Amino acid sequence: MTTAPRRSKPPSIPPRRALPGFLGRLPLGVLIALACLLSVFPFFLMFIWSSLKADQIFVVPPSLWFGESFANNVKGLWAATDGLVLRYLWNSLYISAMTTLTTLFFCSLAGYAFAMYGFRGKRVLFACILGTMFIPPLVMDIPSFLVMNNLLHWIGQPRALWVPGMANAFGIFLMRQYIGSALPRELIEAARLDGASEFGIYRRVVVPLIRPILATLGVVTFVGSWNNFKGALIMKLSDTDTITLPLELRKISDPNMGTNLDYGAVMLLVLLTVVPLLIVFLFASRQVISGLTSGAVKD
Repeated sequence: MTTAPRRSKPPSIPPRRALPGFLGRLPLGVLIALACLLSVFPFFLMFIWSSLKADQIFVVPPSLWFGESFANNVKGLWAATDGLVLRYLWNSLYISAMTTLTTLFFCSLAGYAFAMYGFRGKRVLFACILGTMFIPPLVMDIPSFLVMNNLLHWIGQPRALWVPGMANAFGIFLMRQYIGSALPRELIEAARLDGASEFGIYRRVVVPLIRPILATLGVVTFVGSWNNFKGALIMKLSDTDTITLPLELRKISDPNMGTNLDYGAVMLLVLLTVVPLLIVFLFASRQVISGLTSGAVKD
């Protein structure tokens, strides 16, 4: 009786040793650190250049440490703006704050109504609102100017910028989507059974639970309003009492304006224009985290 020959086993391949946890994450950490440095570097140069003399700003390689001309640049900026730079800062803050507050209020109300209420024509009305998002903003410049100039007579006034944007389609759509997915209807019904009014439900129940999306929309709206150079130019906010920082920055940086161009003062005004945006972003980021952790609904 013959037996089948045994098959030789193939040589076993030793398993590949995995890299330790730190070494395995090292390439990703280096890539993230490099991306962060590339993102922060322009802001770092902006702070550096605001403290340098005009002839030290464009040297190659650029200076990577602070200079000693910050006080002189402050004097140059004060002289270039005739001592009204703080007034221009207030104008920008006022317009951006009013735009942001009114947008958050009316868009959250409209989004809450579209998400939680049923009424005749809701889908058609919401579709019409979404349809306005497909209209290019450039097309609305001339009609907006004609309305503000001939109908409302608001040309040259700050409200010509923040009143038309109080309830925009993007904000309503964003609020409606978030409230419809994150806010349980049972919570609204429970508040009604407890005797709360409709606006009381919005103020005491809805607003605390939608703080993350309020912070997100607030940042987007504030940044867009703060950098609204074209709108301020079209609405002729060129007087001392109404001019904004973007318009003033363009004015003092234009060599054809007949002013003594000082790039140290220009960079200081750039710094003054960017710092409020950084502060608002940091503040809103904290609010997003706070809303996600403390605004949850427990079963």
